[in-house]
Amino acid sequence: MLAFRPARSHTWLVAFLAAVLGLSSCHHDTAKREKVGVAFETLQTEFWVASLEDIRSQLQSRQIDMRLAVADGDAYRQLEQVNSFIARRVDGMIVTPKDAQTIIPMIQAANQARIPIVLFNRPPATNDLKWVAVVADNYGIAKATVAYMVQVARKSPRKYKAIILMGDLSDLNGIKRWDGFEDAIREHGDMIEVVARIPTDWNQEKAQAGVVNAFQAHHDINFIFCSSDFLFPSVVSALKAVGKYRKIDEDGHVILGGFDGDKTACQMLAAGYLDADGVQDLRFEALAAVQAIADLKVGKPLSQIIPDPGFVINQDNLKEMRSRMWGCEITAPGSGPVVTSLLPRLSPERNLRRKVNGIPRS
Repeated sequence: MLAFRPARSHTWLVAFLAAVLGLSSCHHDTAKREKVGVAFETLQTEFWVASLEDIRSQLQSRQIDMRLAVADGDAYRQLEQVNSFIARRVDGMIVTPKDAQTIIPMIQAANQARIPIVLFNRPPATNDLKWVAVVADNYGIAKATVAYMVQVARKSPRKYKAIILMGDLSDLNGIKRWDGFEDAIREHGDMIEVVARIPTDWNQEKAQAGVVNAFQAHHDINFIFCSSDFLFPSVVSALKAVGKYRKIDEDGHVILGGFDGDKTACQMLAAGYLDADGVQDLRFEALAAVQAIADLKVGKPLSQIIPDPGFVINQDNLKEMRSRMWGCEITAPGSGPVVTSLLPRLSPERNLRRKVNGIPRS
């Protein structure tokens, strides 16, 4: 049998048709890929940027397309973004809500559309809806961090005056960290007096002003717990202003503890200024969030709360644990100066969001 051989004049047509069919097949394969909507309340801290990148990596490893939306702190905008995901028939949603209350209508909308919804790092207020939240053990990690700080304080016979920089008290994470601090301190009233509880609303300016005012009222403050490493630049700036930003082995060192595990905390630990830090295991949280979407799609029963136990890194276990601290992964050990200024108005995180999403800066 003679094989068909196209005339030379038709060779280009065969090649063209092959290319078109190939493109059509590729488009068809892409259309079949699952899509997950990822709605972040903000990308204004290293923590949220690192979280986004871990989620993106987990989705890519499963060949799932990510649709990203960032609300810039606007709960109403986030609701619109979630509704847009629903209209586009995504296969699941991962949402970091602004707070425990504003997420409720988003969960309701997802339930009505029968789209699995997983909350990342922030749980909702009590409700009877269907959802799963991957949340760090904010209370346990904070309590363990402050307990280590107390152990350090116990090595000296001196008395301590303590302050806590609290987060946004509409954020359950901030409340749990405050509770962990209070319970860790409560049994040590003989040596530690809490002289200021500073509400920051996760705001740098409020944090710095609060620390400055606290030192004006109590110049001998020597024990500080910061509910987020994001606020350390403000704490460091205030300590430098009163000449009390000193290393652990220097006279006048203020015992410092934080929560999150970011780059600044890693640098402060390595440089010997930070005593302890409660670390959220972002890699675990991202993996758990993406896996929860997959499990919910096939009807697998899950606990509503998937806890991240986290861990405490301190000067005693620094060499052993620093490889697990996400902030140490984004900076070389000991590289660069410790951050001592406020975050710029136009942050690298927002530039990243603009590049990834094509969203104009507001």
